Amino acid sequence: QLQLVESGGGLVQPGGSLRLSCAASGFRFNDYAIGWFRQAPGKEREAVSCISRGGGLTNYADSAKGRFTISRDNAKNTAYLQMNSLKPEDTAAYYCAIDRSYYVCSGSGDAMDYWGTGTLVTVSL
Repeated sequence: QLQLVESGGGLVQPGGSLRLSCAASGFRFNDYAIGWFRQAPGKEREAVSCISRGGGLTNYADSAKGRFTISRDNAKNTAYLQMNSLKPEDTAAYYCAIDRSYYVCSGSGDAMDYWGTGTLVTVSL
C-alpha cells in the first residue's frame, strides 16, 4: 500500500528552522518526483518546492528561494525540506506529494498523483 508520511512540523519562533521529512513506502520511490506543498488557513494550496526523481532538478517558490532546501535520499525512501529563517507567513500545513513527472509539480498540485496527510508548521513568538 502506497504511503507518504510527513513529519517534522511544529511550533518555531520567527527566524528559526525546521526540517520536514516525507517517508515513502509501497512504491518505487525513485520512479517519482517529489513536491512539497503548503496550505495556510483561508488560502489555496501552493507549491513550495519540487525535486526530480534523481534529484538533479529542483525548483522553489519565490517565497522559499534562499531559505528552503529540498532534498531526497532514494536509499532511505525519504524526501526532506529544510526550512531556515522561518517567517510567520510560512505558517501552514505542509504536504508532500509525488508524481512520475517532475514538470507537473507546480501550482496547487492538482496533477500530483498521491499525497501525504500533512504536517503543521506554526511560526510564531
